[in-house]
Amino acid sequence: MTAPQSLAGPIRAGSERRAVARGVLYVHSSPRALCPHVEWAAGRALGEAVNFEWADQPVLRGSQRAEYYWQGPSGTGAALASALRGWEHLRFEVTEDAGPASDGGRWLHTPDLGIFYAQTDTVGNVVIPEDRLRYAMEVAGANALELHRELRLALGQAWDDELEPFRHACDFNSVVWLHAVGD
Repeated sequence: MTAPQSLAGPIRAGSERRAVARGVLYVHSSPRALCPHVEWAAGRALGEAVNFEWADQPVLRGSQRAEYYWQGPSGTGAALASALRGWEHLRFEVTEDAGPASDGGRWLHTPDLGIFYAQTDTVGNVVIPEDRLRYAMEVAGANALELHRELRLALGQAWDDELEPFRHACDFNSVVWLHAVGD
């Protein structure tokens, strides 16, 4: 009888491979003074010192933005989001790609809304759990507008709406803020 095989080679009793995850930390806006602290907190969550390439964030004068591609054990995305969520002036997004043995995740944070988490599939789509869908249908009843509101909440649409200008802002694009009447 031969030893069981996996795509990576023979499976040996007692040898467990730690799942490797990867993802991206997007710091959409950070006050300049906070940047070194953000690096320290992210490095602590990743288990190694990190240095980001900071750039001016044209949407919010005096703030910086950065992207950092990371790799670590499964669950590192949650650790990064937890390490950064305490700073109220920080806008960030963390993604963790789904792996063979784990779901992906997406964490969004804004000063006004706080933190949002959603499970993601292998191509990065948000996955809404069955119980959450049932809750939305129960709360909405026959009211289609309420169902729409509940589904937008489950998808994190308010966070996406608030972060969208920060995602696409660069030195070559002009971002125009439109304020609703009465704001």
